[in-house]
Amino acid sequence: MTLLISDTFTDSLGRLSADEQKAAKTTAFDLQVNPTAPGLAFHKLDRSKDKCFWSVRVNADIRLIVHRTEGSLLLCYVGHHEDAYRWAERRRLEVHPRTGAAQIVELRETVQEIIVPQYVEESRPVPPKALLFRGCSDEELLAYGVPTEWIGDVRQATEDTLLDLADHLPAEATEALLNIAVGKKPLAPAAAASTGSDPFAHPDAQRRFRVMATAEELEQALSYPWDKWTVFLHPSQRDLAERDFGGPARVAGSAGTGKTIVALHRAVNLARKDPGARVLLTTFSEPLAAALRTRLRRLICAEPRLAERIDIASLPEIGQRLYTAAFGKPALASAGEVAAVMQRVAGEKAGPLGLRFLLGEWDSVVDAWQLRSWPEYRDFARLGRKSRLSEKQRAAAWSVFEAVQSSLSGSGLITSSELFTRLAGHIAALPRTPFDHAVVDESQDLSVAQLRFLGALGGGRPNGVFFAGDLGQRIFQQAFSWKVLGIDIRGRCKTLKINYRTSQQIRAQADRLLAAELSDVDGNTEERNGTVSVLNGPPPTIRRFKGAEQEIAAVATWLEGCVADRLAPHEVGLFVRSEGQLARAEAAARRASLPYRVLDQRVETLGGFAAVGTMHLAKGLEFRAVVVMACDDQVLPSAERIASAAEDSDLDEVFSTERHLLYVACTRARDRLLVTGTEPVSEFLDDLL
Repeated sequence: MTLLISDTFTDSLGRLSADEQKAAKTTAFDLQVNPTAPGLAFHKLDRSKDKCFWSVRVNADIRLIVHRTEGSLLLCYVGHHEDAYRWAERRRLEVHPRTGAAQIVELRETVQEIIVPQYVEESRPVPPKALLFRGCSDEELLAYGVPTEWIGDVRQATEDTLLDLADHLPAEATEALLNIAVGKKPLAPAAAASTGSDPFAHPDAQRRFRVMATAEELEQALSYPWDKWTVFLHPSQRDLAERDFGGPARVAGSAGTGKTIVALHRAVNLARKDPGARVLLTTFSEPLAAALRTRLRRLICAEPRLAERIDIASLPEIGQRLYTAAFGKPALASAGEVAAVMQRVAGEKAGPLGLRFLLGEWDSVVDAWQLRSWPEYRDFARLGRKSRLSEKQRAAAWSVFEAVQSSLSGSGLITSSELFTRLAGHIAALPRTPFDHAVVDESQDLSVAQLRFLGALGGGRPNGVFFAGDLGQRIFQQAFSWKVLGIDIRGRCKTLKINYRTSQQIRAQADRLLAAELSDVDGNTEERNGTVSVLNGPPPTIRRFKGAEQEIAAVATWLEGCVADRLAPHEVGLFVRSEGQLARAEAAARRASLPYRVLDQRVETLGGFAAVGTMHLAKGLEFRAVVVMACDDQVLPSAERIASAAEDSDLDEVFSTERHLLYVACTRARDRLLVTGTEPVSEFLDDLL
């Protein structure tokens, strides 16, 4: 008998207490080992419209709902006795009459009225122009996966009722309707299954049902929430993961649209298609690389040999590893060491330019682009730097930079930019590069030298290098031209538009922090309009307080509400701009009696503990509920960063990346978001409202 598991089961499992989850998992394992064992107490649900729904006793109060046929057993739901029975009585498993995909459909007659067909104040019908899907035929709606009995409600949907309606529909139907509602043509529906084919094998069904072939697969499925272990690819994502590109390519999209999943699948697909190839899957930090390793294990658990040819490492790690193999172990100069050398040298040579300007010029121009001679610096365009320098001023600045380079070299130190630039030159001269393909996640935060290195790895080969990133989440690196470095992605860019992680309400409000269209230096654009979320939830809460004590008390009350609604501690994150505000977040967690751990650079979240950390450490994480605290004036944007800006371009960069930082923190939330600050609050909060 085939054992399957549904996303509705793992979602319901996550709402139980730890002891209840343990008991439910034990019963699930027993079902896989022997579903006909005498000790398993099956009970037929006579009141359910679907006569294949049965309950299985977990303990005195917990019941597991299964759909049992002669050849399969589907785990559908688990909950307290009455709750589980009510769930089963309101649903049935059916094969969609047009698509052929298996769906768990909510019975229309069991749902409280959703559509309000009249304007109460005027007692007249809704005008036809307010009906969002008046131009869609029944056949078209069915083709997109709308269940037959919900067609009438869809036809009556307006902007005010669509999101409530979407909660009751399968994901593929929700995506299509949301796209139509915002004026976008939905992706072509997946091909209808042929008569007699497996309804669980249809692409739409694979996003919600999975076959559990082994005990190990079942253990994985029960150890992680559905959205953390599913490897379903939407058709738009699958095309990017499998397509052959004639040169460098990039997938973009706002937070939660599945860019990382595309990157993972692309790395695996490249390894499958080219049995002799070595694939590098990389990102800018070690914590994110560790998360990629975990996801890859889940993705290829049935093909462990593939992992031997997919190297997952952060860019700093892989850079140092390859550099050591080629030149010996590097001694990297820290930012503090460079600043100290600059201060010592500049005291003698800086003149009127000032130390702050020289440090900015070093970071953005001289070291970033590895300018090693006076003619190179004299003729460099300095794109993005607004302070114009005469040749005399450039000469004075170069005398400082030359002295800094000489001092670092004399001490045996190199910068990260020097490491990657030297490594790029070495790799370009090799008859074969260390990797045949490179896939790069979070590419918006690549440095100039890192991109040079990746360009050398890709070598202009088809499928040589693939980037995944979001310009709206650039928080570490200044913008620069990729084309100048030989990475021309024009015509090979794709923006994902379906958000799987963040609710429609949170996504729409967070998007107010960013422009509707973002462009890189080379003119490649990312349109943020038209993105839709498949999740629905309450609107974010934005609050301002007179003082920190009032803020802490209000946040604690909000956290207590999350706990009362059975959110586990590890499903909650609290973020602040910098370490100076961590005490406020910790105080709120303590007052709410919420166990927590403060994140460090390893960014490891722990089961049973809420995560407290700075916004920079929020990158790559996700939670059901998020609090972004201490969004005060002089805190966000950082007064320290503003003071360090040497010229207008630096100041523009500060405001841009600080705004992106708040966007990153807010979009870590799936269902609930609270953003707070004390008077005077950050100017960014007004943009969120």
